Amino acid sequence: MRVTNTATYRNFTASVNDVHNKLNKSMNKVSSGREYETAADNPLAYYDGQKIDNQYQDAVSKATLLTDIKNRLYQQELGARSIQEVMSGSSGAKVNIQNALTETSSGQNDIATIGDSLLQQQQSIVNTLNTQYQNFYVYGGNDISTAPFSLSADGKTLTYRHQFPGETNVTEISMSLEKQQDGSYNFNVKDADLAKLKKAMSEQGRVDVGYGTLNDKSTLLDTYTGGLNMLTGLTSDAVRNMTDAEFKASFTKAISDSPLGLIGEAALVIKDYSDAPAADKEKAHGMMHDVLGKTLDSMTASIHTIGTVYSDLGNKYKILETTETRLKTIQDSLTEQYKDKLGADPYAAIMEMYNNNYSYNAALKVGANLMGSSLFDFMK
Repeated sequence: MRVTNTATYRNFTASVNDVHNKLNKSMNKVSSGREYETAADNPLAYYDGQKIDNQYQDAVSKATLLTDIKNRLYQQELGARSIQEVMSGSSGAKVNIQNALTETSSGQNDIATIGDSLLQQQQSIVNTLNTQYQNFYVYGGNDISTAPFSLSADGKTLTYRHQFPGETNVTEISMSLEKQQDGSYNFNVKDADLAKLKKAMSEQGRVDVGYGTLNDKSTLLDTYTGGLNMLTGLTSDAVRNMTDAEFKASFTKAISDSPLGLIGEAALVIKDYSDAPAADKEKAHGMMHDVLGKTLDSMTASIHTIGTVYSDLGNKYKILETTETRLKTIQDSLTEQYKDKLGADPYAAIMEMYNNNYSYNAALKVGANLMGSSLFDFMK
């Protein structure tokens, strides 16, 4: 059989390429840490690894989403605490109302000043309810792009704005504090607006972050707290379970007894007294005392309502922290499972790479000798 230099070179080249491919695979194994590159190498282990990888990516995506939700809930918590402070702090609305009952404020006998302070505190609550986190309003419910609240300069008219899902226009609802026969003030809500308010307060933002199950959405964490829900203490679940008549009765009372309603009432009653003519001053004074006394009693319940919302937000935040810890544990566990299924032994992989590199270098030396002219001359 005749041996030619062409055939010898062709066979040698095939052998060198094979050694080079082995070297590349071993280098990839070291750099990637994976035992197998394709399903063909080990189909069962490869597809088990793919399953583990999908579970890992799911845990990572939930953990990433969870971080954003935690920050949003934290802003909502801060808002609830801020409203509590406005109402019950050392210089809060409750203290102002107590001062109005005795007509003293830091040694000054100017009750109108107390009224102005109450208006500022009322506006402060509205500002809190318009809090933004990144580029969205944390108390906007499903509408994160519209500032939900505004308040008239006299503290009398509260305007709520909301863009419902699927709608292009922003719905605007105004409600005003109107004087009652006994001198108190309650929010008047138009019947035509009640259905819209109920719809807005029924909105939920249940998200799968590793807590609860998709098979029962009620077990998923509701990450939205609308501003009206915050003020009234009416949860979205409670609103959803109400009839229209029940909602009307519950909402009109709750919004009037909310921080904005009570502080606004106190400011307006004080203004009525301040503006009363001298002949009616005594009567206005008695009416103011009666109304402010009742307002003070209602404020205790309102502070408790905000405290309940604050506590609920804190519980949700705690659940998210626990879930975050569990997701990290799952990621660590899946990482170990992945290494067991597809991971290459680092020492063995490095030794394999060095051996293949040695073989490849040796093959190159043989090639250099093989292509020497004397050897090919001999084989002609």
